Amino acid sequence: MKTRKELKEEYRQKIFRMGVFKIVNNTNGKIFLGSTTDLDAAWNSHRFRLKAGLHENTALQNDWNKSGAENFAYEIVEVIELKNEAETDPGRELKALEELLMDELKPFGENGYNRKKSSKHG
Repeated sequence: MKTRKELKEEYRQKIFRMGVFKIVNNTNGKIFLGSTTDLDAAWNSHRFRLKAGLHENTALQNDWNKSGAENFAYEIVEVIELKNEAETDPGRELKALEELLMDELKPFGENGYNRKKSSKHG
């Protein structure tokens, strides 16, 4: 059996899949778009908050409560492959990709649960 120290080191060395995901409401087609450094854990986290009635997105939470968990799906939209982690800022890469996909998929209003970021002119 591995020691606690060995398990911690193994976890620290683990490479998580990073990227952009969407939660799809299969009853009305609306989507919630997000990015994460751990695509495999993101669905569990969102689903837990939705089941508990604690999700920060009230529109998504309301539709989840109305339609039920079985009418929602989690999909990975894009995975980021970091070429050289030492030279790359994963957070910045994720946000840039998320913004590109927001512009492309437009998950706002009738199409989704995200809120448009107000553009700052300056």
